Amino acid sequence: MGNYKFIISGGGTGGHIYPAIAIANELKRRFPEAEFLFVGAKDRMEMEKVPQAGYEIEGLWITGIQRKLTLKNLMFPIKLISSLVKAGKIVSRFKPDVVVGTGGFASGPLLKVASGRGIPCVLQEQNSFAGITNKLLKDKVAKICVAYDGMERFFPEDKIVKTGNPVRADLVSLKEDKEEALGFFGLSSEKTTLLVLGGSLGSKRINELIAKELEFFGNLNLQIIWQCGKGYIEMYEMCNSEFVKVHAFLNDMAKAYTAADIIISRSGASAVSELCLVGKPTIFIPSPWVAEDHQTMNAMALVKEEAAIMIKEQDLEQSFETQFVHLLGSKEEQNKMSRNIKALALPNATLDICDEIEKLLA
Repeated sequence: MGNYKFIISGGGTGGHIYPAIAIANELKRRFPEAEFLFVGAKDRMEMEKVPQAGYEIEGLWITGIQRKLTLKNLMFPIKLISSLVKAGKIVSRFKPDVVVGTGGFASGPLLKVASGRGIPCVLQEQNSFAGITNKLLKDKVAKICVAYDGMERFFPEDKIVKTGNPVRADLVSLKEDKEEALGFFGLSSEKTTLLVLGGSLGSKRINELIAKELEFFGNLNLQIIWQCGKGYIEMYEMCNSEFVKVHAFLNDMAKAYTAADIIISRSGASAVSELCLVGKPTIFIPSPWVAEDHQTMNAMALVKEEAAIMIKEQDLEQSFETQFVHLLGSKEEQNKMSRNIKALALPNATLDICDEIEKLLA
């Protein structure tokens, strides 16, 4: 029997959306007759990205709780009730065999309703510090797939399976040609290439840093592929030049990673997982504004293994140039970091997660 029904819920950022799509694609490969429904949060990027990947999606009226007292917080209980009601209707109508949550606002109400009705649920926790939604759901779900050791701090040990985080299929065995990748971006093979990634939504602070340091990078004979985010492209597109290529979004990440010699990135879970596979020397600048400061925790897990450098936003002014010049000037350090970050890769994550889902289809 292959005509199973799967609901996959997650979103808010690319870090929740792309793993969800990767899981759906693998389940579809295994069960071509299966039906899929994604559930996301209205007005978030999943409402655009999931249909682009060929899947149907429904949106819940839900947002996270803000850190300070705002009108949005006062609306939260109403949105939560609305989302629970709609999630109940979706589950009743679609009748899923398994529900998968990859994090984000919408997965909370949906998995709460589904697990309450006895439908097997799988959580995929991407970060080294568990999110609040997943911690609230931990006792209700059948399995929790994680990417880091030590997650029994947050979840029942007997439910945890260490799988790693799903990444885009074209990154699992990166076989791009570097000359071709540089040509794709209109760059030279004579210069060292810096790839700058601010996450799927872009990073205000990283963009400010790169703009400020353009002359510094030029003096070091660098060329740059700079993903600044859709919301920032108008501000920074005038920085485009022969050796600086500014993009709102990078649709071909395999080529971007292949072209790069050194990478500056946020340390969201998906970015970290991809960069482990890519195996290039990386400087992480964690966002301090995410829940439980999980990006710092993700980066620290690699720093402890001498697999990456982390510079906090508050330290950029005093230490970025020094640390960057040291890394750029030391092939030994670059090789050590490449070796160590690659050793942390878990390339079979999507397959292993789908194995766990398949076990629940009995």
